[in-house]
Amino acid sequence: MKKFIALLLTALLVIALVGGCGSTNSAQDEQPEEQVEEINISYVKLPLNVPSIIEKNKNLFEEEFSEDNITINYPEITQGPKMTEAIAGGSLDFCNALGGTSAILAAANGVDLKIIGIYSRAPKAFTIMVNDSSIKTIADLKGKTIVGPKGTILHQLLLGALAQEDLQVEDVKFTHMGIPEGVAALMSGNADAALVAGPAVTKAVEGGAQIITTGEGILDATIVIGVRGEFFREHPELVKRYMKVHNNSLKYMAENPEDTFKLAAEETNIALDEVKTMYQWYNFAPTITEKDIEELEKTQDFLLENEMLTKKIDIKSIIADV
Repeated sequence: MKKFIALLLTALLVIALVGGCGSTNSAQDEQPEEQVEEINISYVKLPLNVPSIIEKNKNLFEEEFSEDNITINYPEITQGPKMTEAIAGGSLDFCNALGGTSAILAAANGVDLKIIGIYSRAPKAFTIMVNDSSIKTIADLKGKTIVGPKGTILHQLLLGALAQEDLQVEDVKFTHMGIPEGVAALMSGNADAALVAGPAVTKAVEGGAQIITTGEGILDATIVIGVRGEFFREHPELVKRYMKVHNNSLKYMAENPEDTFKLAAEETNIALDEVKTMYQWYNFAPTITEKDIEELEKTQDFLLENEMLTKKIDIKSIIADV
């Protein structure tokens, strides 16, 4: 009998221990995901990134995430490579207004990011300008000096425009130069043509320069919305809510055009009339279409052909459905 009682007690002890372990594991499995305390969203207001201006000035993200006690930060990172560097380092969660060029280069080099929407398409905002009335077409640029930023949408525009005239970059003298410096070189006669975008276009026109082509019919100048890959996987609901806020900003823009123009002019220091003109150049529809994917693939081809990219990626693999 003593042996029986001892065995019974031992069995009960084992059952109790197993049950306790089971309860512990269950509690661990049911623990909620780590609370997000802050969201970092890049803020780029120029050349005319109106949705970002509305989102920030109307506190749209703060209103959406205040109930979760999430702080919204807007680091002003205006260069694509710097944005993707911050994504890689974990200090930036969302890239508003990230150039397709920068997104592709980063992804090809191992940066974990996803494209969740199109920020804008603005082919009219990207131009090739001259200050010599004898230069009327792209064909007239053969042998001429052209200045502009290398490895950008503007550079891609130049190559596309030359190709339409059966010309190559070797047929012109192309020099890498920032937009402000390029406009200065054009207006001083040190360059025959300049690659110009955004508010610098209207300033150059005021100074007497002429546009000989825009991106229309050559490229869409696709700018994307990116998110840090880890954030996307761990917090998909927050990413959906982010896009909901972005869509709300577009709705506000459509319903309140005059206030939108006023806010954009104040934030960018661009004259109100210029804002109204430039606004017509932009398509802010966020849905990613097949044409958008084709444009990003064209951008990748441009990077490969100009040896700025050595590894080709599947563009669709970096696009996420939200």
